Amino acid sequence: MRKEHLLLSTAVGLAIALLTAGPGAVRAQAEALSGQVTSPQGPLEGVLVTAKKAGSTIAYTVATDDKGHYSFPSAKIDPGEYTLHIRATGYDLDGAGTATVAAQKGATADLKLKKTRNLPAQLTNAEWISSMTGTDEQKSFLLNCVGCHTLERVVRSTHDVNEWMQTLNRMANYAQVSQPIKPQKRMDPEWAPKPETFRKTAEFLATINQSEVNRWEYPLKVFDRPTGRSTKMLITEYDLPRPTIEPHDVILDNKGQVWYTNFGELFLGKLDPKTDAHSEFPLKEFKPGFPVGTLDIGIDTAGDFWIGMMFQGAIAKFSPKTEQFTYYPIPNEQNNNVTQLNMLGLAHQIDGKIWTNNAGNQELYRIDLASGKYETWAPMKQITSGGNHTIYGITSDSKNNLWFMEFQDNYIGRVDAKTGALSLFRAPTERGRNRRGIMDEQDRLWFAEYRGNKIGMFDTREQAFKEWPLPTPWTGPYYPVVDRNGEIWTGGMTTDRVVRLDPKTNTSVEYMLPKDTNIRRVFVDNTTNPVTFWTGSNHGASIVKLEPLD
Repeated sequence: MRKEHLLLSTAVGLAIALLTAGPGAVRAQAEALSGQVTSPQGPLEGVLVTAKKAGSTIAYTVATDDKGHYSFPSAKIDPGEYTLHIRATGYDLDGAGTATVAAQKGATADLKLKKTRNLPAQLTNAEWISSMTGTDEQKSFLLNCVGCHTLERVVRSTHDVNEWMQTLNRMANYAQVSQPIKPQKRMDPEWAPKPETFRKTAEFLATINQSEVNRWEYPLKVFDRPTGRSTKMLITEYDLPRPTIEPHDVILDNKGQVWYTNFGELFLGKLDPKTDAHSEFPLKEFKPGFPVGTLDIGIDTAGDFWIGMMFQGAIAKFSPKTEQFTYYPIPNEQNNNVTQLNMLGLAHQIDGKIWTNNAGNQELYRIDLASGKYETWAPMKQITSGGNHTIYGITSDSKNNLWFMEFQDNYIGRVDAKTGALSLFRAPTERGRNRRGIMDEQDRLWFAEYRGNKIGMFDTREQAFKEWPLPTPWTGPYYPVVDRNGEIWTGGMTTDRVVRLDPKTNTSVEYMLPKDTNIRRVFVDNTTNPVTFWTGSNHGASIVKLEPLD
């Protein structure tokens, strides 16, 4: 059990009197920071309070209980000057949020809130989608936008229909590794459709922005604040050294070290959460001028890391012992302007072969690690239903058969490792837009239904599906993980909420994060008690740890 994990306890020899707290809440201890949060209507539950020490790169966040009380554990709050921030949609701090914590003494910082004068700036992407007029089919296009920026940019714009058509054409020519402070253009000039293709979408967007009025004609919907179990948590956020770092996939090794892929730069990152020490390991640039960034990361049975290098047309193996990379580039004859090796199937201990996918031309590859030879499958050509079809996540089962999620519709696919035969299965939710998935020890495939707003499970042995709807509309789940207790964890790309789902009881808990996070890959550390949740703030250049208190 990691020593850093927080347990509810009462220290001997308290330097200050314990403040009254709700059941299960973290109680104030010596050198801790606590207080009361009130609004003009009285105490508020579910207000996120963030404390950050002057000069520190680490911030801690807790939530107020049903009496409006918050408290930080003494193990996290050292003596010093702190800045306090809150997240409670509809409210701002009334006055400065500061606190001074002295050695051997506790500090009390009561916070008063006032009604915000800028509610639109506080809405999550999911709240914007829920607020807008229009059908779900019209709104679903916006799920393509949130990977690079918030929807506040869309609704505050003044583009008319013609301007929107040009804007959408330009946006489609940017690689998905882009962010507003660092756009990266695709190298295929034919990738994006012509502007006129976007007319119907442009007509809808011109009805929800400020092209004709300076205010929105639809009421702004605000989701409820956290209550009950959703307030029983501690969040730690570790800032990364550059705003252009996009920690897309975050995992932990068996020593508790955090490793992440950088979605917008050619680096493998490492963070020691005990010391906050940060390291970066540069990867080779195979295709100068093409977009840079890395996506999938996994650890094999030998303890080596494998990384998808996307537009650079290779996958890489990293040895943490030697801190050296070994590369497996795609053959030249298959390497073109759209090549994009994103994901990995890592059961190569079975047969010495690793799987990857090419998101540019929708092919699957199996690489013989001894020879470096690539084998190719083109499964999308075998789908006869209408429309476009694309491969998103992939994973290997216990026999190194390859399983993939199809993104535009609702297919789940399998490639037999021995025969190469393709099988296709359709998940129950039409147009679910299956994103990424994992295989558990029972060869059950758990996957995220991005547009379907569900977590799906396919029992590959019984060939049977189950689905669990998520509690908040337009959550946009990207990746699920099943912990040692059988609970499912995922995160919303649009809601800034971590979802903890019990598939046995069909109940869920949602934990709000302190700021816009755009959750992608999630990871659960099963060595702690309770388990600990990790993810990257893909647009916020930070690593996020969430510790539930039950």
